[in-house]
Amino acid sequence: MTETWDDVNEQVKADWKDDTTPFERVYEIVEQTHDGQSAAEIAERALVSEPTARRHCKALVNTGFAETELDGQTTLYKRNSDRVLMSRIRELREEVTRPELLDSIQEMKAEIRRYEDRYDVVSPEELAQQLDAGETDGWDDLTAWRTTRQNLAVAQAALAYDEASHQLAV
Repeated sequence: MTETWDDVNEQVKADWKDDTTPFERVYEIVEQTHDGQSAAEIAERALVSEPTARRHCKALVNTGFAETELDGQTTLYKRNSDRVLMSRIRELREEVTRPELLDSIQEMKAEIRRYEDRYDVVSPEELAQQLDAGETDGWDDLTAWRTTRQNLAVAQAALAYDEASHQLAV
């Protein structure tokens, strides 16, 4: 018997439901949510009822993991971006030594300078204004430049956080 993708997807959903609690599933969905989603949308994705999703989303908001925004009468839930940023900073501090972090910061700055020189612009936003729709290499570079700039900001924040932690410990 040949399984279809629908069969496989349904089996994966069933396994996920069997292996996790409703709270864990709601947590996973909210963790992936950049733009706000209603409790009904989260419930559907998390394989729970809407009241269950709403209850768990409220708990995540109370702990600071999630935040809300209003869309008319509807409350939308999404992950707390500040908390995600702090998690990335802490993770980086734990996984990378200070010399590695400094080297990485220098490498990212050099990469950004190469983009500036290659396109004779000072930002990815300025590059976006100059690119034509068909310039795939340019758009790929723009995406990489933005990612490098974001990673640089996180690395610099991790370095500043590390320095502040050492100063407070003294």
